[in-house]
Amino acid sequence: MNNKLGTITNLFEGKEIRSMWDSEKEDYFFSVVDVISALTDANIPRNYWSDLKRKLIQEGSELHEKIVQLKMKSTKDSKNYLTDTLDTKGILRLIESIPSKKAEPFKLWLANLGSERIDEVFDPEIAVNRAVEYYRKKGYNDEWIKARLNGIVDRFKLTDIWQEGGITKPVEYALLTNEIYKGWSEMTASEYKKLKGLHKESLRDNMTDIEVALTNIGEIATRDIAIEEHPID
Repeated sequence: MNNKLGTITNLFEGKEIRSMWDSEKEDYFFSVVDVISALTDANIPRNYWSDLKRKLIQEGSELHEKIVQLKMKSTKDSKNYLTDTLDTKGILRLIESIPSKKAEPFKLWLANLGSERIDEVFDPEIAVNRAVEYYRKKGYNDEWIKARLNGIVDRFKLTDIWQEGGITKPVEYALLTNEIYKGWSEMTASEYKKLKGLHKESLRDNMTDIEVALTNIGEIATRDIAIEEHPID
């Protein structure tokens, strides 16, 4: 567990939300009390959380089972105390459970996300257009975007070959992917992300044109070798 204190203040109107990055699970864990403090008018957020937690248990919500206690630095005395936390998915479910006007914008945002995903099921081009627009806003040029999208297609072709060879588990994909990265960078994917200072962010979305090209070439070459060797024969 990486004990580096983090925040997601940009989502909560400047209020600090303590967070910790779990490098093994590759997810952030957020302080529940901090989120409740930001989204309610509770004088004592800890008591509010105790009441809400009791209610969730009575309703049979699985959210209670997702709580992880982690030591986080207190904003009052700077000492570390065990704190109830939830991962990203759990925090979003928590927000849906909070009956507060301050939580309504978040609920509306979640509803809009769900609506967008449904639209993409009927018209997949919407998702592609959204990805292109996102990359352009991030400052990527069209050549980089084209290479990135082609790389996604090539990645699917490679994993299809792996599946035909009996490789289906995520850990197996990760091991093979690491070999591809080590082939041109001498680092695993996790080591490369650490070098770039990334956590949950996509490694490929933070690659240069050359890095994207080398990764794509590595995967295409790996696919061609796998086809020639017929691993399931």
